[in-house]
Amino acid sequence: NAGSLEKDLQKKYGEPTAEALVESALRHVEHLDRLNYPDFKVSVKASDVFMAVAAYRQLAQVIEQPIHLGITEAGGLRSGTVKSAVGLGMLLAEGIGDTLRVSLAADPVEEIKVGFDILKSLKLRSRGINFIACPSCSRQNFDVVKTMNELEVRLEDLLVPLDVAVIGCVVNGPGEAKEVHVGLTGGSPNLVYIDGKPVQKLNNDNLVDQLEGLIRKRASEKVAAEAALIVRS
Repeated sequence: NAGSLEKDLQKKYGEPTAEALVESALRHVEHLDRLNYPDFKVSVKASDVFMAVAAYRQLAQVIEQPIHLGITEAGGLRSGTVKSAVGLGMLLAEGIGDTLRVSLAADPVEEIKVGFDILKSLKLRSRGINFIACPSCSRQNFDVVKTMNELEVRLEDLLVPLDVAVIGCVVNGPGEAKEVHVGLTGGSPNLVYIDGKPVQKLNNDNLVDQLEGLIRKRASEKVAAEAALIVRS
């Protein structure tokens, strides 16, 4: 950790650097190797994104042990999420890292959620709903932000991987909706696509309730289909 470097390394480098972090880590690796203890992983965390990324890149070139990623003491929920997504995303996209920790000054449950969302965005893990949603704009035919906020909370319990698009207008809506398991396109009325095909029109009244029901139904069908495939094989 950049905040707890050995005193001689602080004196040698003058300040925490990527090189100092790696030198410190290699000391510990050498010590454990000398004791014939192979079951460990190595981390070189820093709160500075660039320092952490540089240190992990250097470390990955010189050790064979698993690497634990983290942007330490990243900050509050919003700022820490951004810093973690940027730093960890860069490394994971390069194939660096075996485990990770998102460090937030927030509810630890949020750390897990952010970590999984980072992995989902890079297609390294598939669990739960992957939402595609547009920002608020004058073309929207329903309140996209309110709809998304409610859906995210309601569907947290679903673990089956499912792509869901919530688009407020017909400009971008059909294109996005046709590429996912469940897609909602704003219109008069709104149109729902299931696996790329238009299947149902929804009014804004009880929109979230109806959409939640369709998503849960599609999730159940996917689970049943996967179970049947396992049985046949």
